[in-house]
Formats: sequence, C-alpha cells, structure tokens
Amino acid sequence: MFFKPNPGTALFGGRVLFAFFASPFVFAHDTHHQPTEQAVVATVGEKSFLDENEAAMTKMMNDMAVKPTGDIDRDFGAMMTPHHQGAIDMAVIELRYGKNEQLKRIAQEIIVDQMQEIAAMRLAIGERVSTISPVPTQSLPASDAGNHHPDMPMDMSTGMKK
Repeated sequence: MFFKPNPGTALFGGRVLFAFFASPFVFAHDTHHQPTEQAVVATVGEKSFLDENEAAMTKMMNDMAVKPTGDIDRDFGAMMTPHHQGAIDMAVIELRYGKNEQLKRIAQEIIVDQMQEIAAMRLAIGERVSTISPVPTQSLPASDAGNHHPDMPMDMSTGMKK
C-alpha cells in the first residue's frame, strides 16, 4: 500500500507541522502574561538591588582594566584587587536587600575572605596595608566618615574614648 497525497491529506499534514512548530511559540507567549500586582511590587522592590548591583559590576570591570606596567605580579594584583572588591560590594548589596539567611551568611564570609585576600595581595607586592578598617557593613563614626581614604591606615585613636 502506498499513500497517495491529495489536497485534504496535504492540508492535514500542514496543520500537524504548523501545530508542532508553532506550539513552543504559543506556550512561550502564554508564559509572558501581564504581571500580577505581586510581581509588579517585587519588581519595584528589586530595582534598587539591581541598580546597585549593576553599578558594582560596572565599577569592578572598569577598575580591572589596568594599563600593564611590565611587572606581572603588580599587574595581577592591580587586576585582582578590584575583582575581589567587586565581590565585597556585591556581598554588601546581598546583605542589604537579601532575605535568605544562608545566602546572607555566605555574603558575610565573602566579605571577610575577600578583604583578607586583598590585604595578602597588597602585602605580596610590597604595598602598605591598612591595619584597621571598618567592615563594609559598618559605618565609620561621623567624625571619620569624610577623612578616611581606603588605602591609608586609620588612626586607631580617632573616635575612641579615653
């Protein structure tokens, strides 16, 4: 028996092919329905997080684009320090906006680990390392806020009561 195509069979076959190839587009369209009120609220609440995260990523990428000095170790440190600082900045943002306690603990660990690695890299290439610096999630006393440069050690007596 050999199947002989006719206009009805061709039309049926065309419909089957259309249904086969069009169904992913139809289903994809169905999943892009109008956002619910709850989804809109989540999007508005997430805007600050996304904006700050994007700014941290942009700063990290810009700061990693260093001009080579001819000293491979110094260049490595110059590129890796902003990379690690970017991880710190993003972890701080997670602590500020995140809700998941496990992720917030991981973010805290990232901050400590990356700060230690930045200090170790600076020491390895002979740069001076700050002996005291606030954890990024802590604020400096108001009297110190405008006077501290992150690469310079803080005066330990500043802000301390005797």
